[in-house]
Amino acid sequence: MTDFTSEIKTIPYDDKSIYSMLSDLANIERVKDRIPQEHIKNLTFNSDSCSIEVNPIGKIHLQIVNREPFKTIKFETIDSPFPLLFWIQLKPVEDNSTKMKLTARVDLNPMLKTLASKPIQDAIDKIAEMLAVLPYEGGNN
Repeated sequence: MTDFTSEIKTIPYDDKSIYSMLSDLANIERVKDRIPQEHIKNLTFNSDSCSIEVNPIGKIHLQIVNREPFKTIKFETIDSPFPLLFWIQLKPVEDNSTKMKLTARVDLNPMLKTLASKPIQDAIDKIAEMLAVLPYEGGNN
């Protein structure tokens, strides 16, 4: 297993607001226009799972497998070209400031690891950047 970790991002909202939005995948509806369409096709979602086709990886179906209120949201692939665990960690700093870090744990064979490491790291970083600038209810923005 190989871990890919995003940079720690500071979000100008409280941890409860961020957690409330990210722990319910139905909230993707509110922000799906911010997702780059050139890399993504066939996005479907409900409150506990989402399915998406990502170029050049293929179809990925993620399901929330654990919610630790205001701290962690863990996802696991149900259908994917490779096994993947993904989690979002939140840590409050001040009333309206929260640190966020994303981690993906991927099971890759040595050849695939060489080919896929950079695209996976880039994807984790882009997701973290996107999540850091979303409008979360209850914050100061």
